[in-house]
Amino acid sequence: MKLAIITTVVASASAFAPSTVQLKVNSMTLRSTPETVAETAAEPTPVVASINGWTPDAALPCYGLPGDLAPTGFFDPLGFAQKGISLNDVKRNREAEVMHGRVAMIASLGYLGGEALNGPFNIAGPANDQLQQMPAPAFAILTALIAATELNRARIGWLEPDFGSWNKTLWKLRENYYPGDIGFDPLNLKPEDPKAFASMQTRELQNGRLAMLGVAGMCAQELVNHRTIFETIHFYQQVYGGENPYAICGDSIIC
Repeated sequence: MKLAIITTVVASASAFAPSTVQLKVNSMTLRSTPETVAETAAEPTPVVASINGWTPDAALPCYGLPGDLAPTGFFDPLGFAQKGISLNDVKRNREAEVMHGRVAMIASLGYLGGEALNGPFNIAGPANDQLQQMPAPAFAILTALIAATELNRARIGWLEPDFGSWNKTLWKLRENYYPGDIGFDPLNLKPEDPKAFASMQTRELQNGRLAMLGVAGMCAQELVNHRTIFETIHFYQQVYGGENPYAICGDSIIC
């Protein structure tokens, strides 16, 4: 009887005794947790090589790409290059800005030159209305040239699509590709000095930005009054000169 009571008491007490195995497991867990955190924090950051003298720096606005200019400095009200945006997205946005700026600079010359000079196909009138006046073969050739230019740019600067896993290569630029540098420099204007290159890149961006605003204004103006740019200038010269620009219209509704 005494033996049974002693056995029961010992068994009950052992339920409240600390478990050696549990302590070992807990101690192993506690020891492994800081090591795991240290290993996670010590993951190496990918190093990007310098391109045209530019080395991406996440601590700088727009990863240090040139383009900011006094008095505004770094101007990004919509947050396209805010903290947290990946390097690839910043490069892709800069690529779009550079290429659209170049197209706008050419378009601004096209608006003024195309309206001032007679074209090879008797194309006349506002630039907004000239594209549809092109003969079908000439329009097809123009479309093919644009497509070839864009495909060549994609081949140089963009990763080849991985049809097995789209998210790996979709919208991805090559790591060694500088936005807009497709190797086309027939006049050999590209400087070799990094500072000179950054200065030229800033000038190109500023002129491209101005051209995008200018072309948008010219396009909107011609949509409103259906006049060429020079006709619009002449119209307002008459208005501010005290003349009646509609005097020669007679009873015509559109003049």
